[in-house]
Amino acid sequence: MYQLFDLQLRTAQMLVEAQGVVNLRLMGLAGLVPSRSDEVLRMVLEKQSAFAEAGLAATGALMAGKTPAQAYDLALAPIGRRTRDNARRLAR
Repeated sequence: MYQLFDLQLRTAQMLVEAQGVVNLRLMGLAGLVPSRSDEVLRMVLEKQSAFAEAGLAATGALMAGKTPAQAYDLALAPIGRRTRDNARRLAR
């Protein structure tokens, strides 16, 4: 029970951080806040690597006999980490 609640909270946190990242990037593209010149390329490439890492983690967990909740936990980690890092970096 606690594990599912924890996963829900972590997912909600990641979604809120992702929305903040989208907002900050759009403001940067509009010239309202300073933005790196490679930000557009970065936002495409980081998604590919985060989702690939998440997919490998989930697949490996399921193949090792872990529960779906454990697989979700492992898949959420790289996506949440990148989202949190981006939110902190762009908020500076």
